[in-house]
Amino acid sequence: MTAPTVRLAYGETGLDLAIDPAVTTVVTPVHHPVTEPADVLLRRALREPVAGRPLRERVRPGQTVAISACDGTRPQPRELMIPAILAELDGIVRLEDVVILVATGTHRGNTDTELRAMFGDEVVDTVRIVNHDARDRASLTWLGRHGDAVPVWLHSEWVAADVRITTGFVEPHFFAGFSGGPKLVAPGLAALETVLVLHDARRIGHANATWGITEGNPVHDDVRAIAAATGVTFALDVILNRDKAVIGAFGGDLLAMHAAATRAARDVAMRPVPAPFDVVVTTNSGYPLDQNLYQAVKGMSAAHRITKPGGTIVCAAECRDGFPDHGSYREVLASASSPAALLAEISAREVTVPDQWQVQIQAKIQDDCRVVVHTGFLSEADLATAHLTRTTDIAATVAEALDRAGPGARACVLPEGPLTIPYVPA
Repeated sequence: MTAPTVRLAYGETGLDLAIDPAVTTVVTPVHHPVTEPADVLLRRALREPVAGRPLRERVRPGQTVAISACDGTRPQPRELMIPAILAELDGIVRLEDVVILVATGTHRGNTDTELRAMFGDEVVDTVRIVNHDARDRASLTWLGRHGDAVPVWLHSEWVAADVRITTGFVEPHFFAGFSGGPKLVAPGLAALETVLVLHDARRIGHANATWGITEGNPVHDDVRAIAAATGVTFALDVILNRDKAVIGAFGGDLLAMHAAATRAARDVAMRPVPAPFDVVVTTNSGYPLDQNLYQAVKGMSAAHRITKPGGTIVCAAECRDGFPDHGSYREVLASASSPAALLAEISAREVTVPDQWQVQIQAKIQDDCRVVVHTGFLSEADLATAHLTRTTDIAATVAEALDRAGPGARACVLPEGPLTIPYVPA
């Protein structure tokens, strides 16, 4: 008899994994069907906001508008959200007075080809789009210290705009609690100096800097404080189902809107399991989220929540963009001899190094568990520099790990990775 299979979200094509149903639990997103067209949901969010006035009532003729949007590592439906906003602004502001700022944080800027895939040709050809560069001090404006003494520099075009609109999508985030909302201001449009403080070892190491927690999370507390102090005119976020289709849209005053969106996202994306597992197979939700190892740490983190100490995590992530080679992630990973040594080194630093936060989270996972990666673009030697091992046969690796764990060992599969965040109820 042929073993049943589970389809893993991997790259753009997916990957089939044979499983033993007698010892395997599969945790998939609860299917939330599309009940209304996305354009209807978006228009309603813009015209009937969660809090405050509709977008059109917040904008006056002659004003300049800056719109913040996620970069290419996020599956935000920009091609739907941006035209919906532009339609609301039609007749009030001129397109030449609108700029779209790609909220890259510390990531690389997107190419013209990528921007066209993200926004559509019509938007690219009619609206000016600027990639934020956290390292270009000439493009940044100093706004003082906010939150827990965070030095705040933001993109100058954002600061100078009369109207500032954030757009994003909300899902659980592995150290900020939830994505979307105020993250489209900082770290999205912030200077490297600002990001380094928001992501320092103390904040990242806090127990509340984890999936699904915003209040009392030192990272998100400061992110909210920065957005509130520097000003957002209107915010628009969406909730996506496992097919990356829009199933909910929320608009209005930033913090009230985001609070409503996170409540909805928690119901959609977080699932309880009865107990930790010996082996957990995870992904990073396929392309574009699994395009590099840096992003794949999120999939590992989702699995870590339900893996027994000393257990095995197998992460399937295509990593077509490598580690990536830009940024400091690879260099920091290779700077110590083991995950434990990395944790000690990072905790002892007085000055935060770019990308150390991702390494800190990854090292904590690896210090607790064995982590094996399936990727078509990173070699065994590449992964060894990250203290990881490689597998070309996930099913065989799972079987070996279960056998090593002994009688009664159980496995779990998260085929959509962090689209569903499992947890063991307290």
